[in-house]
Amino acid sequence: MKRMLLAAMLVAIGVGQVHAQDAAAGEKVFLVCKACHQVGDNAKNAVGPVLNGLFGRKAGSVDGYKYSDGNEHSGIVWDEATFSEYIKDPKAKIPNTKMAFAGIKNEKEAQDLWAYISQFDKDGKKK
Repeated sequence: MKRMLLAAMLVAIGVGQVHAQDAAAGEKVFLVCKACHQVGDNAKNAVGPVLNGLFGRKAGSVDGYKYSDGNEHSGIVWDEATFSEYIKDPKAKIPNTKMAFAGIKNEKEAQDLWAYISQFDKDGKKK
């Protein structure tokens, strides 16, 4: 009986950890994004748009960045669920996007990446 209780507790702890987001781990995941995107105080549009203030922002709306028609007219407003779906396979979520990235298939990495990116407000300050 004690073993079953211990096993149930370990499973419950493990399930909680699977869903926890880790912004520090997300910063490491962001290294693959950094080739095209920037975040933070001095972020500028590069190959891809600045990702500051992504949460609640309409896709295709960063001033000074030339988006693909697919992205600009997608109607997407970024939130965690939409980002998680998009980052797995950008071209599947937004056909005709310019984003040439195969995606992040690992759900935990995608969650951590969201935790990292979403901590920056539109001015690049950490919330």
